[in-house]
Amino acid sequence: MKTQDFDFYLPAELIAQFPAEQRTGSRLLYLDSNNNQWQDTLFSNLPSFLHAGDVMVFNDTRVIKARLFGKKDSGGKVEVMVERILDDRHVLAAIRASHAPKPDSTLLLADAIPATVIAREQEFYTLRFEHEKTTAELLECYGQLPLPPYIARPVTAADEARYQTIYARNAGAVAAPTAGLHFDAAMMDRLRAMGIIIAYVTLHVGAGTFQPVRVENIADHTMHNETYHIPQATVDTIRQARLSGGRILAVGTTSLRALESCASSQDGRLIAGYGDTRIFITPGYRFQVVERLLTNFHLPCSTLLMLVSAFAGMENIRLAYRHAVTERYRFFSYGDAMLIERKS
Repeated sequence: MKTQDFDFYLPAELIAQFPAEQRTGSRLLYLDSNNNQWQDTLFSNLPSFLHAGDVMVFNDTRVIKARLFGKKDSGGKVEVMVERILDDRHVLAAIRASHAPKPDSTLLLADAIPATVIAREQEFYTLRFEHEKTTAELLECYGQLPLPPYIARPVTAADEARYQTIYARNAGAVAAPTAGLHFDAAMMDRLRAMGIIIAYVTLHVGAGTFQPVRVENIADHTMHNETYHIPQATVDTIRQARLSGGRILAVGTTSLRALESCASSQDGRLIAGYGDTRIFITPGYRFQVVERLLTNFHLPCSTLLMLVSAFAGMENIRLAYRHAVTERYRFFSYGDAMLIERKS
């Protein structure tokens, strides 16, 4: 398949620049992939599509303040976007500068953090922070929240709360698992009260989630690496739900990728633990775990659009996205949501 098979026209004004006034105030497009039908509704109506015994799997990663500004020892300006904290002194990061910094050169970040460039591999650099505080402490103190590149405005105080899910607890992501941004405490309580089972995984979303696919044939694309954790409690919850007829709903493509990454290709059996994944889900993929997906609307020609096309069918997604544009749905991180039934 070609990357251009996943292109579509998106008016710039449909890219949400701010979140809805209330977390649950977005719209919801329900897509029944097997009957080729969709329904326009509100996110607040999500519980009406669920049944007691269903499992919803949320990604509990927390976004770190991954963006730092500074200068090279030559005086040139740099922007550092941390991709991953490697340990208490080292990070993996992308660097924007007029000239790429060389190994063994020094950066001064936020006028407070001396950082040595250790090495470069493709688009990422390994940096060592020369400071008595840990990397996590330094980012929390001096970093800025990394809003996505398509949100064309400065970070505000409101973003500090609204670009985190209410259940975020494991720090390490540089982008939010945005399907989860629609949930508030009242919605979570409502789901539990009706017998929905809540489970968690952790997948630390990397900046690569925003990178376009630059190859003509999607088979030539290499995915970015992301760290995940599947708790044993989540494995047990999903196993029991399957035995009792409950359906598995992944809240977000990140939850889906974590679950599918550690499922057996033979029988779909989940294995708990930690790992790194480069799973690239495209049409033709055989899903092992997830039966329903709650997700936002994705970038043209993106790996996430390819994933939802694999889940729902390419033609279903093409028509649903055309409908969403016509009906003025809000796109991307702060936008509206879709609930998709997996195409059998």
